[in-house]
Amino acid sequence: MDRRTFLTLTGSTLASFWTARLLPSVSASPAAKEDLLDDLQRRCFRYFYEQTDPGTGLTLDRAAADGTPYTLGRRPASNLTVTGFGLAAFCIAADRGWIGRAEAANQVRSALRFFAHKAPHQMGWFYHWLHVRNGQRAGAFSVTTDLSEVSSIDTAFLLAGVLTVRQYFKDDKEMADLADFIYRRVNFPWMLKKDSLILGHGWTPEKRFIDYDWSEYSEANLLYLLAIASPTHPIPAQSWYAWKRNPNLYGRYRYVGTTPLFTYQYSHAFFDFRRRRDKKGTGDDWFGNSVTATHAHRQFCIDLAKKFPGFSDVIWGITCSFSDEGYVAWGGPPFDPRIDGTVVPSAAAGSLMFAPEICLPALRAVKDLFGAKIYGRYGFTDAFQPSGKWISQDVLGLNLGITLLSAENLRSGKPWSWFMANPEAARALALADFRPD
Repeated sequence: MDRRTFLTLTGSTLASFWTARLLPSVSASPAAKEDLLDDLQRRCFRYFYEQTDPGTGLTLDRAAADGTPYTLGRRPASNLTVTGFGLAAFCIAADRGWIGRAEAANQVRSALRFFAHKAPHQMGWFYHWLHVRNGQRAGAFSVTTDLSEVSSIDTAFLLAGVLTVRQYFKDDKEMADLADFIYRRVNFPWMLKKDSLILGHGWTPEKRFIDYDWSEYSEANLLYLLAIASPTHPIPAQSWYAWKRNPNLYGRYRYVGTTPLFTYQYSHAFFDFRRRRDKKGTGDDWFGNSVTATHAHRQFCIDLAKKFPGFSDVIWGITCSFSDEGYVAWGGPPFDPRIDGTVVPSAAAGSLMFAPEICLPALRAVKDLFGAKIYGRYGFTDAFQPSGKWISQDVLGLNLGITLLSAENLRSGKPWSWFMANPEAARALALADFRPD
């Protein structure tokens, strides 16, 4: 079972327990009223501030959009990728002065200590879902059944957050040592498919290695590069060229990948691919690829207006999200028959770092047109139908996290600079034969 199928199985609610820990009101800042991105980022960070356990450093996968607790007894599950985004989120918040640097340091230090010494793992790889309070392996429906897999991709995004923290708090020796230990412990070759250069999706104690792998374009760019750069257990650099560059063509837009829009965003939240190409400068421009994919996706949504009148040149965006029938891993192009007119704000928000000229107007339009119906405590609700037929009552940490990081890369580029300051980032690009464009 792949990571997105796991999300589908979890339904639309999880337990929310950490509501006493409240960030100062966004409205207290006059600048936040004038600047959409500043306001949106503060609200996204509020999710990580309120929904991260101070003991384990784990962040809930999802929560109610208004911050109210879920029904008592629901499973309080964290998500590794959300937690990795959260580590970077605390760096952004400290850098912008939304919280004190010491408070941010204490929070991320708790997470690093937990993953270094307490989190269950296999060969350094961590489980996709963990109980947010006690840190134990969690299941899709309960903490005792249908337990989650050791996840290669989610471990990679956790590591991205860990390495971001290592650079932001580089003067803190304990944090640097913990981050180093967590990364160096991962046995990357262990996750390679047998007699292959391709990394697998994961492993479980019950069924061993999962059949699925990262053999085509996906969000796994970061996973491959971190594996290649490992100072202790690297995979061959040729693995970067082992996965398929499956082509896409939509109108005048040619690019690599036929996957949902989030796959063009996540790795770019950390790796700065601008002005770089692989294969000695004659190969793929991955930053440009994501720019093109974003423009193609907008045009795709504009064309969908014939079927779904709620779409327009400023109301657009479909990526993995909630729907009125549960979680859906949808997007396009190509057309996904499950598309029902739902708009997902993080599609545009997660691409702010690529195409602000089309993404900012989209965010302003949906906020101006729909207001408090879709914009609240944690920023935009996860998804909605412009007709008003359905509005998600929940938010996903994944979509809030990519919104926060993409907006910050657009505004300051600091998540890129913090992550790229790690020597492993430069080593990965060098080993994979990236050159200046």
